[in-house]
Amino acid sequence: MFQAFEIGPFIFWTRLLFVLAGIILSTEFFLRLAHTANLSLQHFREKGMLYVCAFLLGGRLSAILAEYQAYFKDPVRIFIFWDGGFNFLGGAIGIAAVLAWATRGHRSTFLQWLDALLPATCLGLVFEWMGAFFSGHAYGRPTEVFWSVTYDAMNVRYSVPIHPVQLYFAVFYLLLTFLLLVIRKKAKRVGTETLAGIFCAAVATFFLEYFRGDIGILVFATQIDILLLIALFLSLGIFAAMGPRLSPKVVYIYEACLLLMAVAYVFLRPFLDLDTYELRFSQLLALMALLGAGVYVLDHRRRFPYL
Repeated sequence: MFQAFEIGPFIFWTRLLFVLAGIILSTEFFLRLAHTANLSLQHFREKGMLYVCAFLLGGRLSAILAEYQAYFKDPVRIFIFWDGGFNFLGGAIGIAAVLAWATRGHRSTFLQWLDALLPATCLGLVFEWMGAFFSGHAYGRPTEVFWSVTYDAMNVRYSVPIHPVQLYFAVFYLLLTFLLLVIRKKAKRVGTETLAGIFCAAVATFFLEYFRGDIGILVFATQIDILLLIALFLSLGIFAAMGPRLSPKVVYIYEACLLLMAVAYVFLRPFLDLDTYELRFSQLLALMALLGAGVYVLDHRRRFPYL
């Protein structure tokens, strides 16, 4: 474990250094990708401080959510920004939210920006997971594989060899970054890069999270829950594809039926004898991100067939 090191009177936290390196390199990478895609960078100059605040706020809020139990016990800690609680992916989501708002009246669409933001985010996540490995955050489950690691730290609840799951994620995101660059060169339609990246990241996250051993937010879902969620997004995708061919009356009827079915299922679910499966919250988010990205890309391609 290499959590920190000293140079003279100064102490440098390894995780912080990796996160800072990831921020700097991914920002430069993102701006270069946007420039090569002929996307205007003028709004970054005009709203630069807004993007910085969105990145910091998104990263901080997602870190608080991931460790909500600790912050709930000590609410004052929410305002102690130097405690190391920051999530790079949450910061990237904050940037994406501002991008969606700032580029509404531009010739370029939000999906074009996502195609540039996604590879840069993957590069930043490589450094974040490397920092987590050295600091002992997001550690793995006990294992007997020969590449296991052992931590001697208060924040790691295992004193036996565990999976270096942080390195699994770091290697995956590094490979995904290169894969997205290859797809970027060969893609003929906007959104190919985003859809491929989110698909790979969602599948890998769902699989690799099973190697996690730290305490996280748990979700107890049934097979019917997952099937209904998939059916919901599939129906939204069909409606997005059909678009203007549907009358407003049909849309209203569909929304009303959907709402009634959801309310009925939520009410009846406690009385149904269903097998329940334990998932981490990140696995559920990965599934929703994949389904949502599919619907969004499909709708975008219907509205902008020339991109």
